[in-house]
Amino acid sequence: MSKPIIITFYLPQYHTIPENDEWWGKGFTDWRNVAKSKPRFLGHYQPHIPSDLGYYDLRLEETRIAQAKLARQYGISGFCYYHYWFNEKMLLERPFNEVLKSGKPDFPFCLCWANENWTRRWDGQDKEILIKQNYEKYDQRKHIEWLNKAFSDNRYIKINGKPLFLIYNAAHIPDLKMKVTEWRRLVKEKGHPDIYLCSVKSIHNNLSDSEIMNLGFNAIVDFTPNGRDKHPMKVMNIPQNFFRRAINKLILLSGLKNKISKLAVSYVYSYKSLVDKKIETPINGNKTFPCVMPSWDNSARSKMPFIMQNNDPDLYKIWLEKSIEKVGHFSDEEQIVFINAWNEWAEGCHLEPDLRNGKIFLEATLQVVKQISASGKN
Repeated sequence: MSKPIIITFYLPQYHTIPENDEWWGKGFTDWRNVAKSKPRFLGHYQPHIPSDLGYYDLRLEETRIAQAKLARQYGISGFCYYHYWFNEKMLLERPFNEVLKSGKPDFPFCLCWANENWTRRWDGQDKEILIKQNYEKYDQRKHIEWLNKAFSDNRYIKINGKPLFLIYNAAHIPDLKMKVTEWRRLVKEKGHPDIYLCSVKSIHNNLSDSEIMNLGFNAIVDFTPNGRDKHPMKVMNIPQNFFRRAINKLILLSGLKNKISKLAVSYVYSYKSLVDKKIETPINGNKTFPCVMPSWDNSARSKMPFIMQNNDPDLYKIWLEKSIEKVGHFSDEEQIVFINAWNEWAEGCHLEPDLRNGKIFLEATLQVVKQISASGKN
């Protein structure tokens, strides 16, 4: 096989914006959640403190250049930036806009439309919507007009000349088949041969693989974690969960939920079990790009976190290696594996080095890429 294409999801959140100042307090970024996180149980790794790049500000060009340099050095092929579009209103757009405008860093990228409602999930209020995705007013032409600025950049990742574009929650979009047809028409109108559309198998995207492909997508990204994979809870976590959930149930039944705070409950699962399951699951007849993660722990954001702590780079290496092998029969430009994520610090899911683990997951990534590229393994 040719050298695998490793694309990491990239969160452009680490800079202040007026909306976050209003919703969570002046100066808010996700770093505030990261820094205040505490261990929930014996052996729990929190907080995750960045090392080499520090608590950076993504408005700084030197930070973005340093990230790309580090990624390239350790075998990463490109970043997939989350793109927050609400009918011309955009959020967290400044870092990518400056990457586009400046031409720096000279590092490949693509976009994933994070088409979720913007809620108060950072303080646990998922049901309180701050900005809604209003599809009744969605203007495809205006969206493609903006996207074409990125698609036309020579750094943009393309497959057979088609810009690679991800939709985070396809199930959320009404009349999607018509929209897919129109996106393709508009992109061709801009001079591209077509658009290469991927549906992310995200937590709220409940469409089956066959439904996704029938809607006109080119491929599926098997995002992890996605809420569909069932994992055994770690034995040590069951007694603690039982007690705390029982107390929370009593609080709810007593009608005192507005006066007494619920106890924090941590749902701890086995990372190895996830790896074993993903390795054993073959790619079906649909074009599917695997997605690997070094670990997962959203304790910094949630009172009821989902935790898959991993301190073993060898488990991650095995998963990445087997995922690359799974796409080895695809065309050269489609031998893609995604990694969640480059910098999801508040979800304990980052390749960027931290004080405890350093560069172990970056080093593991590079080792796998080198081994597979050198062996020509299929």
